[in-house]
Amino acid sequence: MVKERVLQLQDRNIDYITFGRGKKNLIMIQGLNTRGIKGSSYPLAFMYRIFSKEYTVYVFDRRPDVFEGITIRDFALDVADAMDALGIKNADVLGVSQGGMIAQYLAIERPDLVNKMVLAVTLSENNDTVESVIHRWIQMVQTDSMKEFIVDMAEKMYSDAYVKRYRPFFPLLALLQKPKDAKRFIILAKSCLTCNAYELLDKIQCPILVIGGKQDKIVTGEASIQLANKLGCKLHMYENLGHAAYEEAKDFNRIVYDFFVK
Repeated sequence: MVKERVLQLQDRNIDYITFGRGKKNLIMIQGLNTRGIKGSSYPLAFMYRIFSKEYTVYVFDRRPDVFEGITIRDFALDVADAMDALGIKNADVLGVSQGGMIAQYLAIERPDLVNKMVLAVTLSENNDTVESVIHRWIQMVQTDSMKEFIVDMAEKMYSDAYVKRYRPFFPLLALLQKPKDAKRFIILAKSCLTCNAYELLDKIQCPILVIGGKQDKIVTGEASIQLANKLGCKLHMYENLGHAAYEEAKDFNRIVYDFFVK
């Protein structure tokens, strides 16, 4: 059963999606999103259907009342509070891109909530590439250059082969993915640059798999290698894919699933 719900916490609400019928819990933390998760429950459930039998899956959105200066650590605390409210402990966690940054802080500060963790196309500290990309996106949104922003985001995320194949659809993508709230998107984008977990990674106690794309034009493939080396964990690198490896790689979900259940 697929459901979209609102979790009412003491001082904030969190939108979330849940699907699956398994006895184990899987927390999925998505990356920077222009539109939020409302209305995406069925596409998400279909995309990640491999997990539905083994897991009850929870996908938490960012809080609606974001504020200037909010950090990745703040979002991790939101996830922890949501899990506490729902009585979820010792869950498997999949964090993608910005979600991977959040997942790191979740595991650092609340090890009781995390059983195993997959960190995909993410980083533990800033680099020149991510700073340049984020600042460019913010500038485009601030100047209402939405078409250029969506095209640039697609070109940065996807492989060259994917971009070449689907470029004719980019005008439609620009309409569908235009941020609903430009101010909110800018705040969320700025928060990506607050991840500084590298020196704290030795506090993470759970088994971890890092997945990266060697051609990543947003956080870089080197960031995944650095993260895995610091954690001393297994690394799976896609040689010909970039930041959207989690969408483009046909075996991505299977690799994540096998790591969690075996």
